[in-house]
Amino acid sequence: MPSESRLTIDNSPPVGFHYRLAVLTWGGKFIDGYTLGVLTIALAVLPSDFGMTSFYSGLVGAAALFGLFLGSLFIGPLADRIGRRRLYTADLALFLVASLAQLFVQDALQLFAVRLVLGVAIGIDYAVGPTYLSEMLPKKLRGPLLGGLSAVWRFGFLASIVVGYFMSGLGPDAWKWILVTSAIPTAVVMALRLGSPESPRWLVQQGRYGEADAIVKKYINPEAGVDDLVEAHEHGTARRSNWATMKALFSPRWRSRTFYAGFFWIAQATPQTAIFTFLPSLFVALGLAGGLTPTLIQNAFFAFGGIVGMFVVNRISRRGLLISTFWMMAVSVAALAILPQPGAVVVVTCLCVYAFIEAVAGNLQFVYPSELFPTSIRAAGVGMAAALSRIGAAVGTFLFPILLASFGVQALMAGTVCLLVLGAVISQKMAPETGGRSLEESAAEEDRSPRAAQPDPN
Repeated sequence: MPSESRLTIDNSPPVGFHYRLAVLTWGGKFIDGYTLGVLTIALAVLPSDFGMTSFYSGLVGAAALFGLFLGSLFIGPLADRIGRRRLYTADLALFLVASLAQLFVQDALQLFAVRLVLGVAIGIDYAVGPTYLSEMLPKKLRGPLLGGLSAVWRFGFLASIVVGYFMSGLGPDAWKWILVTSAIPTAVVMALRLGSPESPRWLVQQGRYGEADAIVKKYINPEAGVDDLVEAHEHGTARRSNWATMKALFSPRWRSRTFYAGFFWIAQATPQTAIFTFLPSLFVALGLAGGLTPTLIQNAFFAFGGIVGMFVVNRISRRGLLISTFWMMAVSVAALAILPQPGAVVVVTCLCVYAFIEAVAGNLQFVYPSELFPTSIRAAGVGMAAALSRIGAAVGTFLFPILLASFGVQALMAGTVCLLVLGAVISQKMAPETGGRSLEESAAEEDRSPRAAQPDPN
């Protein structure tokens, strides 16, 4: 049993380790965004003889999302069982191998298979990265630094568009070289993550109090300790098997949070992922002759919104931010659903405003699920939320080019508005408030009404 201490992980002053760990975790999200975004330009410059029909285009576009679903769903419970640290590095090794393999694909099915493996690696990072970082941060840093994961994801997406834009003229094999560039940031971040410590919260769950206390004192503050976590664990839940962890997520105590964490992510990610994957084609369908330049412009708004979201997330309640941004996103694309032939200015303005608001709201995708669950099922809960979100994103991305060809862009935009409105309505009824609380306090709030009095987010 460690000696009693006034300072804890939640209330300790920020130190360099917190920011270093945030940067390393951000690096994973940069790679996630880059890997998904780089396909946007690659698909646009594929040679005509590659055989990329609308069906295969949707299949390849959704491949990483299907893989992300699998990785998030199955690795989350594993991280709750074996710890965060090993998976925190191992997922990038898988990333690196699959990124390099893209150079050797010869047809659409091979490309689908490689992108599926890349998606599994992304899914592992979605489940483990935010969980690991949330368990190390004091509560006043949790909102902005976890929100930064989303902002950096968007910069990764933007960087891939910029790289692809300038590499698009390299000839018939340009698409291969564009895709394989994701190996470069992957190798760098993987090397830097080596030697990361285990999560003290997870160690306490295993009864390894001395190890947890030593890590907190070494990396966070010599005067800090884990006595608060030990006390909570002594009255808490014993270690679970993977199957028991999954059952716990859907038990009466946690199932509403599990479903809502997945739902709000589905409502945000389904239109965002489908639109951004096929953005050049969407701009052409909306009447803009050159799709790559407006694609670059919109992605700049996307990245800028992620930065703004980092500063907003602790100044507005989690619940209020979710509800208001769903309504604003719905309004921002409504003109594209109503006007049969919107002008270029309207098209670019609507989609840039949508991108900015979505990026602000999207910061909660890596903040909110981490705050909804206790340590014993946190990685599984975060992974389940990410997995559920990928169902909608994968289906939307697969169907997007098919529906665009069959029904036109106006019908697609009308469907987007309906989904966003549904997100606002369901959030109004179900979203709990977690801002300004320790992780233990947030997890203990499951029975409170979402309309309960909300604390100061700071």
